[in-house]
Amino acid sequence: MNEVKIPQHIGLIMDGNRRWAKEQGKKSIDGHLAGSKRIISLAPYIFEKGVKYLSIYAFSTDNFKRSDEEVSYLMNLAIKFFKEKINELHQNNIKVIFSGRKEPLSKKVWDAICKVTEITKDNTGGILNICFNYSGQMEIIDAITKAKNLNEKVTEENFHQFLYQDLPDLDLIIRTSGEQRLSNFLLWYSGYAELYFPEINFPDFDEKEFDSALAEYSNRKRRFGGS
Repeated sequence: MNEVKIPQHIGLIMDGNRRWAKEQGKKSIDGHLAGSKRIISLAPYIFEKGVKYLSIYAFSTDNFKRSDEEVSYLMNLAIKFFKEKINELHQNNIKVIFSGRKEPLSKKVWDAICKVTEITKDNTGGILNICFNYSGQMEIIDAITKAKNLNEKVTEENFHQFLYQDLPDLDLIIRTSGEQRLSNFLLWYSGYAELYFPEINFPDFDEKEFDSALAEYSNRKRRFGGS
């Protein structure tokens, strides 16, 4: 049996919430609620395994193209999530950070984001990077703009410091529901990440499913540009 290898930085594209709801005969919003509950229960387990960074795709800039009703629900769910779950994250010693643009988020959403980052800023049990109102292409554009405004020369070695967060490259990207694409997720960090696409919808992606992802990762022979 192969030794389990623990990735330092995992990216999680939490796909299949709406599909899960449809299969359950429920509304799409019920799927999003189930997905938010799943990540709260799963994140501490992931960090207990030894993962240092977990980046989750919570809301993309393209999600604003969904119906007004669904977008409004997701914004309210985010506020509720941050207000009600902050203590749980804090008690698990998880530091929460965010990647994404401030505009066009409402003041209520932004205030909730700022509050959770402030309360958890000194925690050391793992870093949960929530990609919210996020686009990988926009992040690269914003990083170049930031470097230009600072009159800094951009190199491959220093580019991370101009991104929304200065994080290590991704080791493993998991996308649930069987879809096999990155959908503009953390593009700069993804150059040599291993990709894993389980068929299961995210609300059902529990600790056992995560262990299966780790087992698959452990069986991979990673290559960084060589044969």
